[in-house]
Amino acid sequence: MVLDFFRKQKYITVQPESENRDIPEGIWVKCSRCSEILFNKELDHNHKVCLKCGYHFRVPAHERMEMTLDEGSFREMDAGMLPVNPLNLPDYGDKLDSAVKKTGLKEAVVTGEGSIGGYPVVMVVMDARYMMGSMGTVVGEKITRAIEAAAAGCKPLLIFSASGGARMQEGILSLMQMAKTVAALTRLEEAGQLYISVLTDPTTGGVSASFAALGDIIIAEPGALIGFAGQRVIEQTIRQKLPEGFQRAEFLKQHGFVDMVVPRPQLRAVLTGLLDLHLREEI
Repeated sequence: MVLDFFRKQKYITVQPESENRDIPEGIWVKCSRCSEILFNKELDHNHKVCLKCGYHFRVPAHERMEMTLDEGSFREMDAGMLPVNPLNLPDYGDKLDSAVKKTGLKEAVVTGEGSIGGYPVVMVVMDARYMMGSMGTVVGEKITRAIEAAAAGCKPLLIFSASGGARMQEGILSLMQMAKTVAALTRLEEAGQLYISVLTDPTTGGVSASFAALGDIIIAEPGALIGFAGQRVIEQTIRQKLPEGFQRAEFLKQHGFVDMVVPRPQLRAVLTGLLDLHLREEI
């Protein structure tokens, strides 16, 4: 029996730590880039930017307003506007209902007036959680009204873009919003008002090909995906391999399509400085 005891080898099986560790909801979150487990309160304090690798998490529209505008200054515009189903597609209404339940928003954009560093602005924020921030008729109308309000009120305009492009469920009516918003920006320019465009992840399709690319100053967040068509579509069309990261903010800055790449924690200070310079020019 003693010999049997020494002959038998006993092993303890250790399960390898899973890549997909269960994370308590609302307390911790895993970074999409470096997989670091982050404490939600620390992440919020750092403007939803990973403390380890600098990855910029996507930010809901109202959170963006809170971290950008002066406290208590925001007044929403056109809050009651609701999307419709102009082509009577059978499942579009259900998708809209699902987006409302997911986000608590009535559409993929929030517009309003407020101030930054004491300077009054008209602000537009797109929310990628709502049908990927796609631009339909109501999104285009709300953005156009905000641009017109900035022109009429002699206030600078600030647009945060986050979109997959035109909303296919609304067909040509969606594509028309590109021309409508650009026409409104022409009137804003004639009124002599500043337009700052902030490109966040992602800014693509018809949004990138219209109002998002027309800012007097164009700022991008680090690592933001910015472009019209996808990389695979472009490579198949031109039959060439594209450089690494060619549609990211840093590449666009290097090639002159973006004026500045600004980390989110520094953005409010940069915007305040730009508004201050604009005010001095007016004086």
